[in-house]
Amino acid sequence: MRLRDKVAIVTGAAQGIGEAYARRFAAEGARVVVADLNEDKGRAVAEAIGPPAVFERLDVSSEDDTKRAAAAVAARFGRVDVLLNNAAIFGGIDNFDSSYAYLRRIFDVNYFGTWLMCRAVFPLMATGGGGSVINQSSSAAWLHPPYPVLDDQLPSFHYSVTKAAINAMTHYMAGTVGLYGIRVNALAPGPTMTEATKSLVPEAALQFMIDTQMAIKRALDPADLTGTALWLASDDSAMVTGQCICVDGGLVMLG
Repeated sequence: MRLRDKVAIVTGAAQGIGEAYARRFAAEGARVVVADLNEDKGRAVAEAIGPPAVFERLDVSSEDDTKRAAAAVAARFGRVDVLLNNAAIFGGIDNFDSSYAYLRRIFDVNYFGTWLMCRAVFPLMATGGGGSVINQSSSAAWLHPPYPVLDDQLPSFHYSVTKAAINAMTHYMAGTVGLYGIRVNALAPGPTMTEATKSLVPEAALQFMIDTQMAIKRALDPADLTGTALWLASDDSAMVTGQCICVDGGLVMLG
């Protein structure tokens, strides 16, 4: 029960990796806020977890919504100890021919959504004596796909740019809020088998990456990420801040 009595917000927790984080945190004693724009799936996850979890509808790209959600969590639980910024989007679009509106949406959710949630939660953590923020990065922040890019099937490089920006933001934030006992780290998964990955990345391309660029020759499962997230959320990592930890089977190391 390494998170006993801690209050944790997990964004994008209605499915995939975010759901795995929420379930693991709850199993370790946290009161978990399942925050997501998808109300039906989010409520279902919170109900499946049981009493330690509640659902909060959240659009991370909305400044008003992030402020409202943070205030609602504070009113309900009196504090926020952990924020895991998992919400993100990526899609198969042409890197040079996509619409500006679509590119803005990627940055609004992935980068600015992370920033807005941090800005909304930092004051609550500061008054509560500190906390742990975990920003979801990606091995894509460092790597260009080693296979021919099929723009109608693979995520664009704009997704990678948002994740690289999150790494830089994490480093800067850690140096700014450490005075208040707030730690800020990033977690960078490798290729993880979620429904989104399966729908966007061709199986042959994924296997090529595993065979040629990963020391551990398999794709990740969401459960492979939860141990590191738990460690960063817990007091076991009390002096760890400003770091980006790759959980990728050696992909960035070899790539």
